[in-house]
Amino acid sequence: MTKKERVLAAVRILRERYPDAICSLNYHEPYQLMIAARLSAQCTDARVNIVTKTLFVQFPTLQSFADADLAELEEAVRPCGFYRTKAKSIKDAAQRLLTVYGGVIPDTMDDLLTLPGIGRKTANLLLGDVYHKPAVVTDTHFIRIMGRLGLTKHTEPQKVESDLRKLLPPEESSDFCHRVVLFGRDVCSARSPKCDNCPLSDFCPSKTQ
Repeated sequence: MTKKERVLAAVRILRERYPDAICSLNYHEPYQLMIAARLSAQCTDARVNIVTKTLFVQFPTLQSFADADLAELEEAVRPCGFYRTKAKSIKDAAQRLLTVYGGVIPDTMDDLLTLPGIGRKTANLLLGDVYHKPAVVTDTHFIRIMGRLGLTKHTEPQKVESDLRKLLPPEESSDFCHRVVLFGRDVCSARSPKCDNCPLSDFCPSKTQ
């Protein structure tokens, strides 16, 4: 089975298993997804969703984040860890969105990467979820599972992204990434993968006996 055949099989099987593939971060406005994704660095999505439930009430508009008292914003995002760095980058990104992009999330990778605190993983998330463009979000679940499936030998996010862009149908890439995250939590966990109950085990070179 070639890598292309393997990834197409995985796309089909995970689409059937998780038909409603959505981002696990809660948001209503595109800029809120940007903020939630920034907070998710080295923090669980579950905790981020708890924090943003009140954060987005406390700061209800993009302008309110741009104008926020930094100490107040730091305290609001403290539970997500690295709160000083995250608060500053959120405030700076909000200001740049307003002054440079008219308050609209950019729709290109190059522009997104000019926003403070935004790397390729978050940029891909925004491109896929906001603009429905081809996107490969290389979170830890995705990197681990693509390696186990023998679809990449790399662990560096950008190299994994490059490898999978060559294999994934562009129109499936964003939803596939969301499905892989769900699959990583349900079945293919880091420490105790449930290989006996894995729908991908027939063609997974890392299957344990």
